[in-house]
Amino acid sequence: MDTPLAAVADKRCFPPLADADTRLLILGSLPGDASLAAGQYYAHPRNQFWRLLGELLRQELHSLPYPEKLAELQAAGIGLWDVVAEARRRGSLDADLRDVRHNDLARLVGSLPRLRAVAFNGATAAKAAPRLAGLGLEWVALPSSSPAHTQAFAAKLAVWRQLDRYLHFQA
Repeated sequence: MDTPLAAVADKRCFPPLADADTRLLILGSLPGDASLAAGQYYAHPRNQFWRLLGELLRQELHSLPYPEKLAELQAAGIGLWDVVAEARRRGSLDADLRDVRHNDLARLVGSLPRLRAVAFNGATAAKAAPRLAGLGLEWVALPSSSPAHTQAFAAKLAVWRQLDRYLHFQA
């Protein structure tokens, strides 16, 4: 079914959440409608992002207020951003992204002196990996935490556990 152009909205990502102590940068594609409406990364109640990272960090992140979630990520050396700076999209599905403008990932990465790895939350985000070639970082492609990606939580977590090596070490 064709969608009237009026139903397709311009959507923009949030600013990056990263600082000089970021060791792991997790990149999504573009926040969905629930996240954009809330002004928070991964705000959809069925998105498993906070549960997945909570398992890795051994904390119940999903139940914390948003500012506390971000503080825990920062303390763990985790940064967040998105591959897509802005696009037109009806709804929240990556398949519906149109007129995409990408973020300058190399610029952000170059500003993070302790960064060791970039993880891509989902296949759309992972398509950006070649743009980071030659920067001396490890890449990790992850199954999407989105409720649209219907893989079981345990299966997602098994792959997300690859991030453990960037989270639990003394620098």
